[in-house]
Amino acid sequence: MSTACAPAPATPRAQFARVTEILDHHERDPARLVPILQEVQEAYRYLPQEVMAYVATALDLPPSKVFGVATFYAHFALAPKGKYVIKLCDGTACHVKESVPILDALRKRLGLSEAKKTTDDQLFTVETVSCLGACGLAPVVLINEDVHGQMTPQSAVRLVEGIVAQEAKP
Repeated sequence: MSTACAPAPATPRAQFARVTEILDHHERDPARLVPILQEVQEAYRYLPQEVMAYVATALDLPPSKVFGVATFYAHFALAPKGKYVIKLCDGTACHVKESVPILDALRKRLGLSEAKKTTDDQLFTVETVSCLGACGLAPVVLINEDVHGQMTPQSAVRLVEGIVAQEAKP
């Protein structure tokens, strides 16, 4: 039987070093909760429950207050998101111009479903949104901050393939 010791758990300060920096940057001001959560989400790509509890303790707020803010705003994510968040518009103009086959093609290429929105390697997350405000470019796909208009299932998959190829480069 092996007698190897398990590594010691990280101290809270080490485990939450980046969160501590963010809190300090905002002077641990509870009135700055939204920008604090925005920066935390940028660092983690979502808001882990244990991080929200740490933020609540550091700001001397009830955890329910932090969780309430995180669930109120659609911008915040409580589950991990990929490095590349693909938002497919399914508003009226995009839907009429066949956005659903684009969604199906993206999900098929990435091995995703309605229930599973993020790839196992956390490279991609695929979401649908009600409107991206670019109806003249319908159907529209937003990848992080880049707008791609007049998409087809094939062109959407090509975008993903390009990202995959770029990520594979050393």
